[in-house]
Amino acid sequence: MMTLTVAIVTVFCIGYFFIAIESFTKINKAAIALLMFVATWTLFMLAPSVYLPNAVGEQVGPVLTETLERHLGSTSATLFFLMGAMTIVEVVDQNGGFNFVRDMIQTRSKRTLLWRIAFMTFFLSSVLDNLTTSIVMIMILRKLVSERKDRIIYASLVIIAANSGGAFSPIGDVTTIMLWNKGVITSAGVIGKLLIPSLVSMMVPAYVLSFSLKGQLKYAANRPQVMPASDMTSAQRKIIFFLGVGGLIFVPVFKSITQLPPFVGILLVLGVLWTVTEVFYAHLKAPEEKGAMQKRVSKIITRIDMPTILFFLGILMAVACLETTGVLTMLGRSLEQVANGNHYLITGIIGVLSSIVDNVPLVAACMGMYPVAPVSSMAVDGIFWQLLAYCAGVGGSLLIIGSAAGVVVMGLEKITFGWYMKHISWIALLGYSLGMLCYWVEKTIL
Repeated sequence: MMTLTVAIVTVFCIGYFFIAIESFTKINKAAIALLMFVATWTLFMLAPSVYLPNAVGEQVGPVLTETLERHLGSTSATLFFLMGAMTIVEVVDQNGGFNFVRDMIQTRSKRTLLWRIAFMTFFLSSVLDNLTTSIVMIMILRKLVSERKDRIIYASLVIIAANSGGAFSPIGDVTTIMLWNKGVITSAGVIGKLLIPSLVSMMVPAYVLSFSLKGQLKYAANRPQVMPASDMTSAQRKIIFFLGVGGLIFVPVFKSITQLPPFVGILLVLGVLWTVTEVFYAHLKAPEEKGAMQKRVSKIITRIDMPTILFFLGILMAVACLETTGVLTMLGRSLEQVANGNHYLITGIIGVLSSIVDNVPLVAACMGMYPVAPVSSMAVDGIFWQLLAYCAGVGGSLLIIGSAAGVVVMGLEKITFGWYMKHISWIALLGYSLGMLCYWVEKTIL
């Protein structure tokens, strides 16, 4: 048993290592994750009865099938939610819905723009994913800010605000979606307890960075349009924006009313948005034009980032194998003993680690390490799970490579790892720490 468990863990660690060095190997992390998934479960199949006592004789097939389908069902709920959300955001983006955002934040004052960017990114990221929010805000900044030295400061704040905004919302980040789908946090609980700590983790860095910006802006000249041109009228673009973003906000409400899984709500919103845009395009003067046809949902859905979806499938199913072997439970107990039961220390360490390695497998591993308890800090909406949502999300801002938002901004604005670490990391760490302190005050004093 021990030899087989070591082999499974070794395969997982090797795969994780190659995912971490994707930028050097140029091998897509989705391919590695799928290989991890298959390899770990294949090794598991060599002696399934070791981990599943009921898997003996003729029962091996049915018991294994049931185990895999249970894990695949839990994973698929997250994947369908992400696919629906990604499609909704892309529909809004392609039809010019985010032009509305650009018009709202436009100003000549550098410091005023900083605060508008911070709050707009923060709240957009709570309903969109932080990757999409970052791309939208960087495209807007390129139109509004011509001086690069100023723009990289704004761009760094976009990373921090996007990660902080995603941490307090059940649909704001992949990790919070995972925790919400698992049922360890509720929408009311995570918003109620993490909104203020997340705001602090964004506002403190924004305040510090505001001292680096003085005077008035000179608008960028001859830059491309912020958003792609749209065949829709201004009124139709606003309808699409509010249907898409408002629909995402409605998903937690739908779950609380119907008790159906979140992915059902997201598919409802996608269906409504799809229907409305089809009606709009049916009444265009020239709907057969190539540009208009490419912006219809039937075309947009074929351009969804499937490598990302397959990466999540592979990594979550590989982690599920570790959970089934009992490795994560043992690891959780060891970490609990080392930290002496201090959940602030445990989740704080996880948050720092999330700035180095992907926070998706980290959170998936934590969900396998610690069972949900009926009471105490491990209960639904307990201290541990809320802190995990906060730390895994906000901790990604400590390094520019620590989150999807950071990586995409790094590529778009050519911000170096060293510059960010020297000028921004300590500011992000200050906001991260004060946010945790704010949560402690909420739970202990207030």
